[in-house]
Amino acid sequence: MAITTASESKVFICSTPWTSALEDATDYAALTWIEIGEVEDMGEFGDESSDVTFASVGDGRTRHLKGVRDAGTLALVCGRDPLDAGQVALKAAEKTKFSYPIKVQAADAISADYSDSVYYFGAKVMSARDNYGSVDNVVRTNFSLGIDTEIIEVPSEDTTP
Repeated sequence: MAITTASESKVFICSTPWTSALEDATDYAALTWIEIGEVEDMGEFGDESSDVTFASVGDGRTRHLKGVRDAGTLALVCGRDPLDAGQVALKAAEKTKFSYPIKVQAADAISADYSDSVYYFGAKVMSARDNYGSVDNVVRTNFSLGIDTEIIEVPSEDTTP
């Protein structure tokens, strides 16, 4: 597969809170998704293990072990649009203590015969902060999505019959 840009990638939220019944990509795909508009920066996400160390007296060496996995916090930056349904849903989710299903659709299909890769996960909307900046800035809303489930990736694939 060839490398690509983030251009034309999309982020979605489901307005129904995440449940443990969402076990695989088929379950997530069946949800009703609301596209989040005016996304400028999708940030980064993906598992990282904590570094668990042990210092051995016998050989004076520190050993590194992999601990708990953390999928991170997605820092989503949007041009503020108070009428965008996706941004409205994110702001509503921020006011709750629940996780919500999130879908990230990469624009990485290598031709019209291929699908785009898709990522599914659950996240709590930890913050929704408006950034007005100075006189010539576009007003943005910065959303912080704390990912608290496994990330399910559905890779791009050939869709020709």
